[in-house]
Amino acid sequence: MRHHGGWVYIMADRYRDAIYVGVTADLPARIQQHRSGDGSDFCRRYGLYRLVWADHTPSITDAIAHEKRLKHWRRAWKFALIERGNPEWRDLFETIR
Repeated sequence: MRHHGGWVYIMADRYRDAIYVGVTADLPARIQQHRSGDGSDFCRRYGLYRLVWADHTPSITDAIAHEKRLKHWRRAWKFALIERGNPEWRDLFETIR
């Protein structure tokens, strides 16, 4: 696990439903926050506890810029991005710890 740079990630509850795009320097800790209900009001409200996509960047500044771009994408583009690497929308949390 790389500890430098930043992460852009997508949380979901189930296939092609509500999603949340976020950014962090510490992905495992941030996902734990979401799962405990302390991550974001949006994730808590919609029950988004499954990490379905994540991308590491060399710097947190790069991650923030990447997150801003993704937030402006159409939902279909975000779904396609997830499905390229995770067609079953599996929870990837165990793979990043």
